[in-house]
Amino acid sequence: MPTLLAECAEQWSLSLEDPFPTGWVSVAVPAGDAVLKVQFPDRESEHEADALRIWDGDGAVRLRAHDPDRNALLVERARPGTHLSRLGLERALDVIIDLLPRLWKPAQAPLRPLAEEAVWWIEGLPREWEAAGRPVDRKLLDAAVDLLRELAPTQGEQVVLHQDLHADNVLAAEREPWLVIDPKPLAGEREFSVAPLVRGYELGHSRRATLYRFDRLTSELGLDRERARGWAVGQAVAWGLSHVGHVEVARWLLEVGR
Repeated sequence: MPTLLAECAEQWSLSLEDPFPTGWVSVAVPAGDAVLKVQFPDRESEHEADALRIWDGDGAVRLRAHDPDRNALLVERARPGTHLSRLGLERALDVIIDLLPRLWKPAQAPLRPLAEEAVWWIEGLPREWEAAGRPVDRKLLDAAVDLLRELAPTQGEQVVLHQDLHADNVLAAEREPWLVIDPKPLAGEREFSVAPLVRGYELGHSRRATLYRFDRLTSELGLDRERARGWAVGQAVAWGLSHVGHVEVARWLLEVGR
């Protein structure tokens, strides 16, 4: 990683500062008005540069350069960079509800289709469940798989999706009040967009807070409630089979559908 950072700094004439302290699948280093992001090879962020190109700064940070051989991106720096979660639940949801329609650009190649990702989850979840020591009741796993199997081939219009859009992936900026970062993009129907916002704990993790976010997002964005619920259950289980918080979200959402 130090070698890659040094090579990118030389290639793009950057003066690197101290890395940002957080990051699970990449190292992000500010450099003046830009951020150098070097990613670990990862299925979910494989097409991040492509999504940023499609958005072209409309509600998201701009892509300035991309070196696919080094898995490196140079992106616009959001200053002051305050997380949207600091704004509080109601105001944060106001911002998200304004931003999401701008991110729903018509999907373009080479973004991976949500239908393909759902098949990946369906095929992998039983093996993951066994390997993890059967951490949840099999009925929950089967419910998630059944929902994914039903939803994947019956989607509506395909748009660009950010499957990790939570309140800490939206930052205060100067060019616009708030900008989205770190897309893990897919091409699929709008209803999926609710999933990461409901699954995430940044705006509160309780049954009441989770269902409130779900209700506001689906209602004010005019989304099909049952399809949004199904995608949220499916992704919560697929992304967090051994994560107690994600499993709780899936259970709460299944309960309201009964």
